[in-house]
Amino acid sequence: MNTDKDRTVKRLARIEGQVRGISRMIEEERYCIDILHQLQAIKSALVKVEDAILNDHAATCIETVIASGDESEQRKKFGELVELFGRVKR
Repeated sequence: MNTDKDRTVKRLARIEGQVRGISRMIEEERYCIDILHQLQAIKSALVKVEDAILNDHAATCIETVIASGDESEQRKKFGELVELFGRVKR
């Protein structure tokens, strides 16, 4: 997990730098298409972070609750995922 965590934190730091770069581009009145390309890159990078965190959640939290056999907790974790994906669709 630490390797994945370190990788995710580094990826988020890069994204943070990209966002600051876009702010500068806007202040400098750079070409809109160049700014939009950078925004697309950030969105793609955020999707990768989201995927990594979701995979970690499935491999740890979800796997643990399934192995526990606690049906109440299993429903709770499943409900969390359903709620999360429901918000994403909006």
